[in-house]
Formats: sequence, structure tokens, C-alpha cells
Amino acid sequence: MSNLNRRQFLEKAAAASAVFIAPTIFSRASAQKTIRLGFIALTDCASVVMAKELELYKKYGLTVEVVKQASWAALRDGVLNGDLQGAHCLFGMPFSVYTGIGGQAGKEMKIAMILNNNGQAITLGKALTGVGRDIKKLKPALEKLAAEGKDTTFAMTFPGGTHDMWLRNYLSAAGIDASVSGKQRIITIPPPQMVANMKVGNMIGYSVGEPWNGVGVAQDVGFTTITSQEVWKHHPEKALVLNKDFAEQDDTVKKLMKAILEAGQWLDNIPNIRKAAATIGQAQYVNASPDVIGARLEGRYDMGAGLGTKQFLEDRMQFFRGGKTSYPRLSHAIWFMAQYQRFGYLKTAPDYKAIASRLIMQDLYEDVAKEMSIAIPTDDMKPFTTALEDTKFDPNNPAAYLKNV
Repeated sequence: MSNLNRRQFLEKAAAASAVFIAPTIFSRASAQKTIRLGFIALTDCASVVMAKELELYKKYGLTVEVVKQASWAALRDGVLNGDLQGAHCLFGMPFSVYTGIGGQAGKEMKIAMILNNNGQAITLGKALTGVGRDIKKLKPALEKLAAEGKDTTFAMTFPGGTHDMWLRNYLSAAGIDASVSGKQRIITIPPPQMVANMKVGNMIGYSVGEPWNGVGVAQDVGFTTITSQEVWKHHPEKALVLNKDFAEQDDTVKKLMKAILEAGQWLDNIPNIRKAAATIGQAQYVNASPDVIGARLEGRYDMGAGLGTKQFLEDRMQFFRGGKTSYPRLSHAIWFMAQYQRFGYLKTAPDYKAIASRLIMQDLYEDVAKEMSIAIPTDDMKPFTTALEDTKFDPNNPAAYLKNV
């Protein structure tokens, strides 16, 4: 074909295809061109957002759009239907959805890695100021309010999610029946709407991620009674969760993980926190005061209600922690599903290990970690104890744990 004929052919082909709009959905035949990652307006979206702002996705040859979601339910639907290829997501959500608690049973959302540890909290309203940080005072204080005909509702962000579990563990440790069939009312509210709902009296307390606990203190609608790291130090919090089909694109997913891992390493460097806070505080991301975001990222908590300032050091919100944060553990998934039984979401035991192994892409993470010379923790499937209970959790025998809590 001559150069002229070839040019004419290409021009005709281009004209013929001008009305065709390339599909944006995932295709197995080729790598995703634009990857859409969902996030919720929370401080711990930082590694997903900063990987974009620091051009780390671009470094790995990826085109990534980060897309704010209105609620965890909207984010869930986006990941499941492929509108989102992945997301900053509650660690517990894939297990909640798969077991039918927070979505259609059997639907798969894959966990590639953990995005952060720590950094969530429970805020109590001003009517409970007398409780302070003394968990033993909570139950009598709530009983007094109830006797006066006042509302004692609590809020969390998604059934079976992390904030739900921190709240139910806290209430249980306070001697309150936190089961789904119990008298304690617990409602679901999207994270950015927590403070506004507290202001109008829709609940007496809430469990959520930052900055919305810090904002509650700054706006004098409540105080921080306990942080999630005081419930379970270095707990898994948010995860990089993927659409099932997109998760099959190993090479693309590995590049995505590497970019976010580099952002996590950058975020754990204290001098970078103020820059991160100013960036994610913008309206298109978290839309909150960089001062509030930054202070709690640094581990400096104004607790509110005259409780002073508490400094968290190595148990502040962390995004990498030498690779200890990032590794997705089967044992943590099993703990979450055991809580579902404990609090009555599930009537019978799920196939713990099989579900955890099905949804967590541990082999892929290990490949990425080796390629980046990141140490792989060796503590998975070993027993551990959380801070609010004495019962040791053995992921190899959750039934024994459930008999003692």
C-alpha cells in the first residue's frame, strides 16, 4: 500500500469510527486504560489520593482517576458493578458483603493490601461528658438518659465494617448488649455526615474515621472517648479493594499496589504530614480543616470536653509501618467474621478460612512485596488479643473464642 493510499485508508477508518465511543468498562482482552478508584472523605484515603498527587500512578505508567463516593454503600455498588475498578474501602466490607450482611451474599470484592492501621475513634455527645474516658461510666450514664426519656442511639458507617466492629466491641466492654437483636439502637450514617447528625440530635455517639472525630471536637458537639488503636492496637482499617474482574489483571494491579505502597511510605514520614493534610483537606477530597487532619495524623489528639491532649506515637494512624501495615492477613478476616457471629449478624459459623483465602489476594501482595524488597510479616494465623478483652483469639479455632466472649 502506497503512503498516499495508506493515509486515505486511515482517514476513512478514522471517519468511520468517529461515532464509536470506546467502552470504559473492564476488558479482559486489554489492560484497563483509565482506572477509577473510589474513596470516601476520610483521612485514611490519603495513600490513594497522594499516589495521584505525587504522580506515583504516572510513574508506573497508569492513568488513575480518584472518585469521591457519597457513602460506603455507593462505593460497594461501584466496585461490584465495575464502575470502579478499585477503592479505598473498609477492611470488613468484602466479608460483610460476601456473607450477606452488607450486600448480596456471594458477591466478591477482592482485597489486594491494607491501606492503614489505627486512627479511628468513638465520639460521645455532650450529654455524656461525665463519662470522659472511663468506659465503666458509660452504661449507667446511658441508663440515666434513657430513664429521662432521652435518645441513646449510636451511629456507625456500614454493617459489618470496621467502625461497626469498634463500636460493638466498645459497647460490649462497657457491659452493654451490642448484638443486632439487643435493645441498643445503632444506625448507619455516611462518615462526612456524622457531625451534622450529632448537631441535630440524631445520635448520642458515633464511631467513624478521622477527621470526623477531630471535627466533632473542634465544633464542640462531642468528645473523643476512645480511639480505635485503644480498642485494638495496629488493627487493619482500610484496604485496597478491587472489582473481581479487574483483580485478574495481575500486572496492572501490581503497578497500582506499588504506587500506593510508595505513597504509604511517604505518608509515614512525619515531615510530609502537613503537606498531605493540606492536600487531602481540599474540597474535592476530604473537605475538612488541614489543621484538624494534620494534628491527628501526627498523633496529637485534642480529646475535647476538658480531657486535654493525648499524644499517640507509633500507634498513630500509619500507612506502611515497614510493611507490617500493608500485609493483608487471613487471621484478621477470620476475626471480623467471628465478630459477625458474636454480635448476631450470622447465626452459624461461615467457612472462615475458605472465605478469607478467596477474598484476600495474599499471594499477589507477597509477589509485590518481594519485588519492592518489603519484609513480609510472619504473624498471620497466630493467636492475638485485642485491648478491650482478655480472651485470646485463635484464628485456627474461632469457636473457642466465641464461647468465652
